[in-house]
Amino acid sequence: MSKLVVSFGEIMLRLAPPRMERFFQSPELAATFGGGEANAAVAVAGFGLPARYITVLPHKHPAAEACIRELRGLGVDTSHIVGGEGRMGVYYVEAGANQRPSAVTYDRDYSAISLAKPGAIQWGKAFEGAHWFHITGITPAISASSAALAMESVAAAKAHGLTVSCDLNYRKNLWKWGKKAHEVMPELFGYVDVGIANEEDVQLALGMHSEADVESGSLNRDAYKKLAETVLDRFPNLKMLAITLRESKSASHNGWSACLHDRNEFHLSRHYEITNIVDRVGAGDSFGGGLIFGLQTFATHAEALEFAVAASCLKHSIPGDYCRLTRGEVEDLIKSGGSGRVKR
Repeated sequence: MSKLVVSFGEIMLRLAPPRMERFFQSPELAATFGGGEANAAVAVAGFGLPARYITVLPHKHPAAEACIRELRGLGVDTSHIVGGEGRMGVYYVEAGANQRPSAVTYDRDYSAISLAKPGAIQWGKAFEGAHWFHITGITPAISASSAALAMESVAAAKAHGLTVSCDLNYRKNLWKWGKKAHEVMPELFGYVDVGIANEEDVQLALGMHSEADVESGSLNRDAYKKLAETVLDRFPNLKMLAITLRESKSASHNGWSACLHDRNEFHLSRHYEITNIVDRVGAGDSFGGGLIFGLQTFATHAEALEFAVAASCLKHSIPGDYCRLTRGEVEDLIKSGGSGRVKR
C-alpha cells in the first residue's frame, strides 16, 4: 500500500531578526520559508515517508522558485505546485525569551493562494499514488476563495479514498474575510479522519466549550479526556483526535506532551520540560508530521503519539519553521529521555 502523504496550504517567506533581537535592532533579517502544511510535509519526508506538497505560488517569482528548490532539497515532491496571479505571502516573526513572548505579523493579503479559486488544482492528478491528505485550519482563514478551495480539497481527498488529517490551527489574526472560524471549520472537519488540535483550537475553531485553561500554564488531564470525547461525539467521522498539551511557563520554558483518543483508548504521552527554547514556531506542525508518520509506521497508536511528541519536542531546538530531523534522532530521544549528552 502506498504511504505517500500529500499536504496542501500556503507557504510564505519568513523574515526574522537574528538571534533573539527585536526587529531592526540590527539592520538585517534572516529570510527563510515556512507554512503549516509545508512544515508537516518536510517533517514526513525527513522521517522517511514520501511527501508531496501542493500550493499556489506566483508565476516566475524568484522567491517562489527558491522556495520550491529548497523543498525539493528537503525531499518533498513539488511537481504539483500551481502558478497563479498574486504575490508571495510574507510573515515576520520576532523570537521571544523569558517573559517576552514571541510575536508574529502576517503580510499575506493578495497572495497567490488567497486569490486562487476552486478548480485551480487538479486534485485527481495531485492525489495520484497517495494514501494520506493533510490540511490545516490556516488555509480556510486566508480568504473566502481559499476557504472554498480548502473545502474542495478535502471533499476530493475523501472521494479518492484518502485518509484525511486536519490540524485546526486557529489563527485569530487571519479570520478577517467575513466568516468566523466556527462558521467554517465544523463543515470541513466533517471530512476528517484524524483530528489534531489544542484546547484553544477546539474552543475557537469548532465553537466548543473546554474546561482546560489555555492561559494558566498548568494542565488538567481529565479535562482533556472529556474534551476529546466531546469532539469525537460531535464528529462521528473522526477516527481519532490528538490534542497537544503545552504548559507555557515563559517564552523560554514550556512543558510539552500530548494525548490521543482513538475511541477505544485514551493515550497520554511522556511529558517533556523544554527549557531555553530556540524556536517554537513549527513545533505543532512537527507534531502533525510525526503523528502522520507514526500512524503509518508503528504497530500501536501509543507509539505513534510518543514519536510525534518527541519530534515536536526536538523541533523547539531548531531555528526556522522546518523540522530538520531524522527518524533515528527522534527515536534516540524516546530511548534516552533527553539527556543532551554529546554523541561521539
